[in-house]
Amino acid sequence: MAHETPHTSLLFHYRPQKGWINDPNGLVWFRGYYHIFYQHAPNFETPWHESMHWGHARTKDFIRFEELPVALFPDQPYDQDGCWSGTAVVKDDVLYLLYACVKGETQAVAVAYSTDGVHFEKYAGNPVIETFPPEGSPDFRDPAVCFADGKYWCVMASGNREKHTAVLLLYESSDLFHWQYRGVMQEWENAKFAECPSFLPFGDKYLLSASVCREDSHRFSISAGAFENGRFVAEITGEVDKGPDQYAGQIFRDPKGRAILISWMPGWAYAGYRERDIGCMSVPREITLKEGKICAYPVEEVRSFLKNDDDALIRTPDGFRIRRAGRDDVVFRGEIRQLACIRDGDFLEVFVNGGEEVYTALL
Repeated sequence: MAHETPHTSLLFHYRPQKGWINDPNGLVWFRGYYHIFYQHAPNFETPWHESMHWGHARTKDFIRFEELPVALFPDQPYDQDGCWSGTAVVKDDVLYLLYACVKGETQAVAVAYSTDGVHFEKYAGNPVIETFPPEGSPDFRDPAVCFADGKYWCVMASGNREKHTAVLLLYESSDLFHWQYRGVMQEWENAKFAECPSFLPFGDKYLLSASVCREDSHRFSISAGAFENGRFVAEITGEVDKGPDQYAGQIFRDPKGRAILISWMPGWAYAGYRERDIGCMSVPREITLKEGKICAYPVEEVRSFLKNDDDALIRTPDGFRIRRAGRDDVVFRGEIRQLACIRDGDFLEVFVNGGEEVYTALL
């Protein structure tokens, strides 16, 4: 049975009033609001009791959030086993959602659209990408779409089981409905698959990010580089958020030109960790380049919540540690020129040296 009691409160991290929440999806600015979609089980506090939906909220300031009706339901034959992660793009004042639609073992891509940003209609020709190419595998999901060089580009996360690599696969389109495969965009050795990519313009460069999944671990990789004629060349790569209690970060551009990262806290290791769901969205972090490093630091709207210390953040002679109940401390060793943190309930986000490194912990 679904729990009807509202979640324990957080002051400025988004979570729905009830129901399971995981990966942020479709982060976008549309008609005066920041929209946050997310993986959602509206009737259960833990996952896998029902197929994934897209929950929906919006905000003007990343502090006060308005929870909106569920945006996508798994109500079509091609998505009957879930509307999984994806992205959002605005074209001709219409908001388009591209998402991984799942039916049995088949993972494909579907499109929904809205003129008001609240009510969505699914495209009659779904799915728009029906299956994976030879370089991929049945792990084929999480479309990330951006507009560049006069075209729409879709990055798909997958893996190559024969080569034991995680891969990002690239598609192009002129209309968001008809897609042509262009090849492998990024590859990581000794990995099972990639998940939850982002791809977007970033000044005179582009950002490409993904969660890279190995047999027993994952890392969140962000690269800045050049993109031309369907080819991405990484010039600077960093991990930024070392977690350990976060997953599935997604980056989007806002009207101010900022590249903003939001992640899901605390990640899959905690599904069912307590009686109630404990997940939420991280504070939004602005991605910048500083002296050849990719940095992530809270956007200006939430910087008033930054502090210099916290009871769970213990300074050590060579760094700091974060105390977590019933689990190992999070340990950082290295030079600290500046240290700031944000605490909300049982979540602590720590920013080292202006965001050169970020640590996210469930206490």
